[in-house]
Amino acid sequence: MRRRVLIYAQHILGIGHLVRASRIARALTAAAADVVVVLGGFPVDGVDWGDARLEYLEPIRAGAEGYADLVDAHGNPVNDALRARRRAALMALFEAERPDAILIEAFPFGRRAMRHELIPALELARSHDKPPVIASSLRDILHENRKAHLNLETAELAERLFDLILVHGDPDLIALGESYPEAGRLAPMVRYTGIVAPQPATRSQGENFDVVVSAGGGAVGRPLLTTTVAAMAHCAPRDARWCLITGPNLDGETRRALASGAPSNVTVEAFRSDFVALLHHARLSISQAGYNTAADVLTARCRSVLVPSAYQGETEQTRRARLLEARGLATVVEEDALTARTLSEAIDRAWNGAPPSPEAIPVLGGAETTAKLLLEACEAR
Repeated sequence: MRRRVLIYAQHILGIGHLVRASRIARALTAAAADVVVVLGGFPVDGVDWGDARLEYLEPIRAGAEGYADLVDAHGNPVNDALRARRRAALMALFEAERPDAILIEAFPFGRRAMRHELIPALELARSHDKPPVIASSLRDILHENRKAHLNLETAELAERLFDLILVHGDPDLIALGESYPEAGRLAPMVRYTGIVAPQPATRSQGENFDVVVSAGGGAVGRPLLTTTVAAMAHCAPRDARWCLITGPNLDGETRRALASGAPSNVTVEAFRSDFVALLHHARLSISQAGYNTAADVLTARCRSVLVPSAYQGETEQTRRARLLEARGLATVVEEDALTARTLSEAIDRAWNGAPPSPEAIPVLGGAETTAKLLLEACEAR
């Protein structure tokens, strides 16, 4: 029996959540499920949803002040009328689709700003005569600067509205309890899937490079990119072939300045759909330490310099970078210590170091395991 799975994905600032959700969507369709994806952000080119059907809510995104400053398509602050329209639309989709499983990206551990639409919609789904399996899709490391009452509220919502918590990580690298203090309370609901990584790829779409520099979505990647250009002249691979991938959200002025000021052995691009293949052929990756970029680097087994973003006090990337460094899988430069000198020194250490050991790579295959666990839960229900 073909199962219908509805995935809710809301990106606000970066595109990492979308990439992870798209990999899961493709794994579900490969496992013979019918997939509907509900998207609440602005459209992003280059994200491959495979055979999933896409439905859109009125889009919102982060404004100038970041996560606490949500704006609509016209740049106006999100108001109660917009929230009500989105809530009604989401509930109508839940009612019309009647899926066998619902996978909610991040909530209730993140995306608190979406609680006004998600809680009523999930309550509606649970009220059906044949309620769906409801699962939270959760990256391996959470925000660690949250107040205790918010952690308790998250646990209460998880127990009341969810059946499964699918943690997309390897517990031998880091367990949920290391970044979420109420994890023990939710242990019966938790399943580890491994890291949601791409399929290995070796065939790139054009020229290959020795060093690949990437800034994720690019929204907060300017310091990494500009410092890398300043460090190039002082590091061992100065004459190698470099590719700077800025991300689609880097401002156009900075992208143009990078392209016009880069040496002749440097190519500047906004996006590469063959990113994993580029890493496979590269000797070194320089990047931030977001979940998906780390998954790409691990899949390609590429030497890596990580400069974890600490945007608005976030700790997730720093924790991930340090864990990978401890396994010999990366060289780390903290964002507050990032200079042309510290970066060039890190580049030299990684460039001249040994490639990653296969035994140190965490468990991957998280998309396929997520699909398996969700569909098994549907059968059990």
